[in-house]
Parts: sequence; C-alpha cells; structure tokens
Amino acid sequence: MATQASGREPKYQRIANELKAEIRSGAFAPGDRLPGENDLMAKYEVARMTARHALSVLQSEGLTEARKGAGVFVRSFQPLRRRGIQRLAREQWGSGRSVWEADLGGRDLMVDQVEVSEGPASENASRVLDLGEGENACIRSRRFVLDGKPVLLAISYLPATLVAGSAITQQDTGPGGTYARLAELGHKPVHFREEIRSRMPLPEEASKLSLPAGTPVMLICRTAFAEDGRPVEVNEMVLDAAAYVLEYDFDA
Repeated sequence: MATQASGREPKYQRIANELKAEIRSGAFAPGDRLPGENDLMAKYEVARMTARHALSVLQSEGLTEARKGAGVFVRSFQPLRRRGIQRLAREQWGSGRSVWEADLGGRDLMVDQVEVSEGPASENASRVLDLGEGENACIRSRRFVLDGKPVLLAISYLPATLVAGSAITQQDTGPGGTYARLAELGHKPVHFREEIRSRMPLPEEASKLSLPAGTPVMLICRTAFAEDGRPVEVNEMVLDAAAYVLEYDFDA
C-alpha cells in the first residue's frame, strides 16, 4: 500500500475521497446506502481491510452512519451553522431572543432535558470564576435537540451568590435567557471568550447525543465577562462534531 510519505495517496484514502465527492455531488443523497465492502473490493481490486478502512474514514468524519445488518448510509441530518459572533451580540439576547435563534434558520430546536441545581463547579469553572473553598455555583445542565436529533450538551456555571433568587435558578430563565437576566442583576455580559478543542466522546456523552461509532465531539468552553472584568458564567459544551459548522465572521 502506498504511504503519504511516498507522495501518493493510500488506496483507502483515494476510495474515501471518491465516495465523498459523490456524496457532495448528490450522486449519493442523504439516506442513500453506499456500496458495501464487497462492492468496493470488486470495483477497486483491493483487500477487504482497505475497503473497510475507506468506509470508516467517512464514518469518522460524520458523513455516514452504519446500520447493523443493513450497511453504511449517508447521514440525513444536515449540519447546523453556528455563527459564533452574531449569536452572542447584545442585540440578540438583549431583545429577548435566544442566542440559538441566530443559528437556526427556521429549523426546529428544543431543549428536552433541563436540570438546575446548586453545588460545586467543575475544576475549570471554579478556577475561572474564582470561587472560594466551599463556594457553590448555580449549575444549569441542558440537552439541545435539533430536528429530532440531540446535537449539544451544555453545562453553565454561575456564582450561586450572584444569581440567588433570580430566574437563572429556574428551569425557564425567560426572554433573552441567562444573559438578559444577568443584565437585570447589574452584571451585563460585555465580553466573551470561547476555547475550542476536539476529542472522541466519553461513553455517557455518546449515549446522550446518540452518536454513531467513530464520531468525535467538539468541546467549547465559553466565559462571559461583566463590565468590571469579572467572569460571571462558564458554559462547558459538548457538540456532535458532525452536526456543526463553526462560523466566525468579523472585520479586519
């Protein structure tokens, strides 16, 4: 088999690239079954492991899903374009809209699991929020479902003393969500920082997001800062990597 170092594509990668091109062209539409291992072996005159590896590339990139006993199919779900800057604009949540509305384009979103509690923050959130020993956070855990598919797990941490008695401690935070309520409390977010990385999902994450085997997740940690520079929220998110395109549009 050729290697990248020899300047030629490995056979499995060439097969995977041709299949991806056919998916992009519409030759294989969402929901269509791709050629199986035997078909690829015959067409490209390769060993079974090469054909299997080619199909696994598409699955690891989130383009396909394997159905036991049926084959490999093009995923029907279309990625959501997450507009990282527009969604956090004050005009968005300040006017009573969810930050999600900047992304949806008329698609159907619901939050099907909401848990609100008070307790210790994660190690990262505790450090960023500068919580003292024994100081609790308000913890908001949610699962977001788009077009019937789970796409995002999010856990927000806010200093419990900062939001005590407010709608932030309730399941429904009201129009504009958490950031609008923080503004009413005198802690309006004026600056955000997002850190992004990726990895394979933990078993619990794969289960909650209904991820096909081999699908990675993106981790986004967002910190919201008030006018005095104080961090007022840390939001730790786990996204189905195949369900998102991250878009950042800004002037030079």
